[in-house]
Amino acid sequence: MNREQMIAQIARRDTPWDMVVVGGGATGMGVAVDAATRGFDVLLLEAKDFGKGTSSRSTKLVHGGVRYLEQGNVSLVMEALKERGLLRQNAPHLVSDLAFVVPNYSWWEAPFYGIGLKLYDMLAGKYGFGKSRILSYDETLERLPTLQTEGLRGGVVYYDGQFDDARLLIHLAATAADHGAVLVNYMPVTAILKDDEGYVNGVVARDDESGTEYKISAQVVINATGMFTDRIRQMADPDVTEMVEPSQGIHLVFERSFLKSDAAIMVPHTSDGRVMFAIPWHGHTLVGTTDTPIERPSYEPRPFEQEIEFILDTAALYLSRPPKRSDVLSVFVGIRPLVKAGGAAAKTSSLSRDHTIHVDNSGLLSITGGKWTTYRHMAEDCVDHAITLGRLREEPCVTKTLKIHGYRENVDDLDSLWVYGSDADAIRDIASSETRLAAPLDSRLPMIGAEVVWAVRQEMARTVEDVLARRTRALFLDAQAAVAMAPAVAQLMAEELHYGEDWVTAQVAEFRTLASQYSLQ
Repeated sequence: MNREQMIAQIARRDTPWDMVVVGGGATGMGVAVDAATRGFDVLLLEAKDFGKGTSSRSTKLVHGGVRYLEQGNVSLVMEALKERGLLRQNAPHLVSDLAFVVPNYSWWEAPFYGIGLKLYDMLAGKYGFGKSRILSYDETLERLPTLQTEGLRGGVVYYDGQFDDARLLIHLAATAADHGAVLVNYMPVTAILKDDEGYVNGVVARDDESGTEYKISAQVVINATGMFTDRIRQMADPDVTEMVEPSQGIHLVFERSFLKSDAAIMVPHTSDGRVMFAIPWHGHTLVGTTDTPIERPSYEPRPFEQEIEFILDTAALYLSRPPKRSDVLSVFVGIRPLVKAGGAAAKTSSLSRDHTIHVDNSGLLSITGGKWTTYRHMAEDCVDHAITLGRLREEPCVTKTLKIHGYRENVDDLDSLWVYGSDADAIRDIASSETRLAAPLDSRLPMIGAEVVWAVRQEMARTVEDVLARRTRALFLDAQAAVAMAPAVAQLMAEELHYGEDWVTAQVAEFRTLASQYSLQ
């Protein structure tokens, strides 16, 4: 993917696009893949970097949603379990099985959770990842050697999936591009265009790098901006009723030693009724999440102090080595774009995770809600609606069996480049071309210089943050290590992008300021 080439296609276009997708997160990218593989002319515009918002800040799980069973939302669970299976089938280089253990400290927990998880297995049907079963005390500790033993009776194990969200997003972008879609980051939509009858027929977008504005016409405009859904809707009609109820969740990242396992812990009921996970991720331990209502979304939400304390206190109940603030390597925050429950006040943890497709009187089509796991089904539903709304030719969806860019079976997760799938070979070639590109950028993390070069040349990385937060996951794994990498990353990027030392200095300073929000030290 090359940004300059993408923009050149916009500049020379003199006919309407079939679809313009606003938003480069999981939903928008899924729509772009679906529409492009049906043969439509698709343009996707992202205001910041791909996945800058919620889509890079998830709990890293591809799951059916055990807690939604308790809410009685069987249809959502079944849909998510099916999509979980399709995602593992189509992107085995990025999605893998993960065993979850629910530790039992009361006599009733084993039969209670055991029955619920058998139902979970049954609903998965042929898309199951493994059978749940009750574990003895010894079996539980064998799977989770760092579990708190006082009062422990045993556990229940079940299976779900795990992935790297930002890497999947970039591979979806590459998949869309492979099928002819045009995608541009750092190109915010600044206005919605309408025809003489007041119906949406395009957008105005600005290239943040050159300052150039483009008037872009389209048969249908799709608003897939997640937490900023209402902001785009208000561009088309300032009087629309808001439909998104934002809620933020935080995650704390620790050394692997806190879990020392390839299995995860799932706590179905914390002190305030929320769910908490402790999972192995990229050689670290990730613990989250919370569910706290907020008034307004932002690209860089801050963790509330009570959220940090809540996770530390809850984790201390289940881990034999209670984590402290000084153990936190990184803290990151994501915002869920939950759909309001008919305008009524409700706890965000009880709001539906189903997606919603809405067409305003202006003809703007918006899709919001949902979850990462169901992105493909959401996209299929959205494109079906867009075809009708835009009076486009009927074309069948093909993504149920579509292999995601980089598809590779049997990846070795001990190889630090495994998340690139088949692209890993090209990155190794870059690394072999120059000694400095093969060495880790910092001893605390495995990222190498060749990944930076690849991110710029092939994945449209434009800033140090793009590389260290989303093309690699350094910032999310260890904020201080990421800061240490920043100068070398900036220098490599400057060489690729033909920028001078002033750009390097500014980028390093900006990244250090950003990284300070991810550190509790």
